[in-house]
Amino acid sequence: MQDLKVALVQANQVWEDKAANLANYTALLETVSNVDLILLPEMFHTGFSMNAEQLAEEETNSIGLNWLRLTAKAKNSAIYTSLILKENGYYFNRGVFIEPDGTLHKYDKRKLFGLAGESDFYKAGETEMIVSYKNWKFQLQICYDLRFPEIVRNTISSNQTESYDVILYVANWPEKRISHWKTLLAARAIENQCCVIGVNRVGEDGKGLMYSGESMFIDALGNELVLTKKKETTQIVTLIKEELTNTRKTLPFLKDR
Repeated sequence: MQDLKVALVQANQVWEDKAANLANYTALLETVSNVDLILLPEMFHTGFSMNAEQLAEEETNSIGLNWLRLTAKAKNSAIYTSLILKENGYYFNRGVFIEPDGTLHKYDKRKLFGLAGESDFYKAGETEMIVSYKNWKFQLQICYDLRFPEIVRNTISSNQTESYDVILYVANWPEKRISHWKTLLAARAIENQCCVIGVNRVGEDGKGLMYSGESMFIDALGNELVLTKKKETTQIVTLIKEELTNTRKTLPFLKDR
C-alpha cells in the first residue's frame, strides 16, 4: 500500500492575467518537493471568467498546459486543475490531470454554474473521469459539481472493489456561500466512503466576489483534517491507504447500495 503526499495550493488569482498567475504559482511551489500530487484552483491561470472567446487556448498550443506539463516534470508530481480550452468550436471548463511523464487525463465540468452564466459560454461535459495513479483512484470534479451527489456515486464492482478512493474538487467558491462548501465536501466523503480534497482560491475576482479559501482534506469518516482561511498558502497532506481500507472494512456501507 502506498501513501500519497498532496500539495494544496490556495492562491489569490489575478483576474484574467495568465502571466501573473503562472509567476505566482511558480513562487508558491518553489519549496514544494517530494509530493505525489499538486492541486491548483479552478481556471487556474485566469480566474473564473466568462470571457471564454478571448481567454481560451487550444490543446496543441496551450500556454497553461505547457506550464503544467513542465511543472509536473520538474516536481516529479502529477497536477490537477482546470482551465479554459477550445475544441471543435466549443469552449470547455476542462479539468486536466497531468502525470510527471506528460500523460494527460481530461474531465469537462458537467454541472455549469447557471447563476454566473457559465452555461451560456461553455459546453458541459457528459462523462465522469476516474484516474488511476500510484495505486489510488481519483474521481475528478470541478467546483459546482459539488452540489450534485448523483454524479459521483461510489459503487462496489463485481470483484468487490470501490469505483474510486478520492474525489478531487478544484474551485472558485465564494466566501458568502462557504458554509455550503464545507458541509458538502464532508457529505461527499461520508456518503461515498472516500477521501475528499477541495482546493479553493482566496482574494477578490474581477466581478467583486470575495473568496476565503478554506481548502480542505476530509477523510472517509468525515473528519476535517485541513482548513486554511483567507491567505495564500501551500499545505501538504498525506493520504494513508491503510486508514481508508480499514474504514471501509469496519463500516462496509457501500455494499448495501
